[in-house]
Amino acid sequence: MRSIIISVLVTLGALTVNSKEMNNTNTNTSMAPVEKLELTQQWDKVFPQSDKVEHSKVLFVNRYGITLAADMYKPKNAAGKLAAIAVSGPFGAVKEQSSGLYAQQLAERGFLTIAFDPSFTGESGGMPRRVASPDINVEDFSAAVDYLANREDVDSSKIGILGICGWGGIAIEAAINDPRIKATVASTMYDMTRVSANGYFDSENSAGQRNAKRAAMAAQRSADFKAGEYRRAGGVVDPLPADAPQFVKDYYAYYKTPRGYHVRSGNSNDGWNVTSNLPFMNFKFFEYADELENAVLIVHGDKAHSYYFGKDTFAKLKGDNKQMLTVKGASHCDLYDQLDIIPFDDIAAFFVESFNK
Repeated sequence: MRSIIISVLVTLGALTVNSKEMNNTNTNTSMAPVEKLELTQQWDKVFPQSDKVEHSKVLFVNRYGITLAADMYKPKNAAGKLAAIAVSGPFGAVKEQSSGLYAQQLAERGFLTIAFDPSFTGESGGMPRRVASPDINVEDFSAAVDYLANREDVDSSKIGILGICGWGGIAIEAAINDPRIKATVASTMYDMTRVSANGYFDSENSAGQRNAKRAAMAAQRSADFKAGEYRRAGGVVDPLPADAPQFVKDYYAYYKTPRGYHVRSGNSNDGWNVTSNLPFMNFKFFEYADELENAVLIVHGDKAHSYYFGKDTFAKLKGDNKQMLTVKGASHCDLYDQLDIIPFDDIAAFFVESFNK
């Protein structure tokens, strides 16, 4: 009898626990609330504002509970449901720089666009600041699709993404994982997992070199914990060494001059946390690139130091809806902001063609 009573009590206890869990279902499964962020209301982009589009700021939350801030660009006097494009990059930049320029240019060509700051970056939420993550950053693009797909002025069957520099590779990885993304453009792309693990031009592609980098960053983790703060890696080198490679000079010419400098940009200022590279070294993009069914356009300059990323990634894609557009004579940073070089009309035509298939 005593064992039966104990059994009943245990059962009742389990029912009580389950009842409490049921009462907390909404708390446990609901999306995180959108955080109230302080957003700059005045125009503070590095490019002039267009009189052909309406500009506003929007917020949305990703599935990690981080609130993302974005600039939305919409063609003036637009009516009905529009095709939409989410834009981000370059890696270490903010939406007031290249991604905003791309978004505004595409809005002039008839799309509703958003240029967003990644998690932990710019005006977006997330702590600590200036952290990059291959998983969370891929999720950022899908969160942008969540937001766009639920706008009444967006045709949810016609949503694309565009990534610049390191966000070009992130965009393709997001498209592999998210079939709602009907078309993807990667402009002057990097594969951040490859460059983190192998170094530039695969010059550090050995177990010994990777283990040395891992050891250095592991030691930095210990030092950061002891100090109670994260050491920053520094943005684009400043002052510029006279013997710097040309691509470093190109970065300097964009991020460290009025052409592209922005106070919230890590590349313009003190950079990422030193340990941000750790997950990228153990993560490989494009493992399932041959399974990506939706359309992709890779745009790259043949004078870019990063051209090999674009060519090698394109070789992994399958299907007749994959294209590579090589811009003759263009360097990596030319495709950040040079309006006479960036093939915006071709990019817009690719999106239109892909959405209408």
